[in-house]
Amino acid sequence: MKRRQFITLLGAVAAALPVVARAQQSALPVIGFLNSQSPDGFAERLRKFRQGLKEAGFIEGETVAIEYRWAENQLNRLPELVADLVHRHVAVIVTGGGIQPALSAKAATMTIPIVFVANDDPVRLGLVASLARPGANLTGINFFTGELGAKQLGLLRELVPAAVRMGVLINPANPQAGTTVAEIEAGAGIMGLQIRIYNASTDREINAAFAAMARDRSDALFVGPDPYFTVRRVQIANLASRHAIPALYYARDFPEAGGLMSYGTNIPDAYRQVAVYAGRILKGAKPADLPVVQASKFELVVNLATAMMLGIDVPATLLARADEVIE
Repeated sequence: MKRRQFITLLGAVAAALPVVARAQQSALPVIGFLNSQSPDGFAERLRKFRQGLKEAGFIEGETVAIEYRWAENQLNRLPELVADLVHRHVAVIVTGGGIQPALSAKAATMTIPIVFVANDDPVRLGLVASLARPGANLTGINFFTGELGAKQLGLLRELVPAAVRMGVLINPANPQAGTTVAEIEAGAGIMGLQIRIYNASTDREINAAFAAMARDRSDALFVGPDPYFTVRRVQIANLASRHAIPALYYARDFPEAGGLMSYGTNIPDAYRQVAVYAGRILKGAKPADLPVVQASKFELVVNLATAMMLGIDVPATLLARADEVIE
């Protein structure tokens, strides 16, 4: 073979390789991953998600492809993002970052299986017919973060026993806000605490809420569960420290970012569980036959360095119960 013919042949082979690679990629089943948040700070949850897929027999890029769609906390983008996934004919849609992505996905398709991570009652929201028999094309992992309010309030009182005036930071744009407030107010009444609600749904409103707490001389703070607050965890933890307000949060993301203490569902593990369900569906299972899983793994995380900075002596009994102590 002449040199010029050989070079031409090599060029043709090289040009064909991307086509072959694309063909192999398109042959993989595709998961549509829809989330209301941003990928910033989501590494651990994605690691757990991929771990769950591996447990189900799938490896991203080898036996399954994932199309990620992040709303970047702009909830009005969710219908557009999920419509794109439906247009791409993904095999299953996984939703997270609150209930809004699940509701958007449900409104967009009645045929593509949907697996959600939801922090509110999926039956009350109309996502499923019942927990045991979801029906239709949705199932998922559920954790009632709002119903943990009384337990969380008790832990905060244990940490700051002299607290009387308790601030509660809530995002009024979150449909779960009312449930959280009712739960906290019920617990506060039993403990004799004075509760004041502070609303915030933007960065500026978060700053204003903490300024108001400082003026009101709040003894402690409970931060209500909300995806947007998770994104702004560094800002919230820094403001709590700056104003010397002991605060309890709903997820470990906050003490990892410098917050004082958290108690709630192990959310990364919920993403592992939702991936396992997605894998089962890829293998042929129907969402209607997969009961909604009630998350049962809870964790208490204490940031001892922050406690020392605030001059708080964490009770030994509380430290003994902690799943993790950050020093």
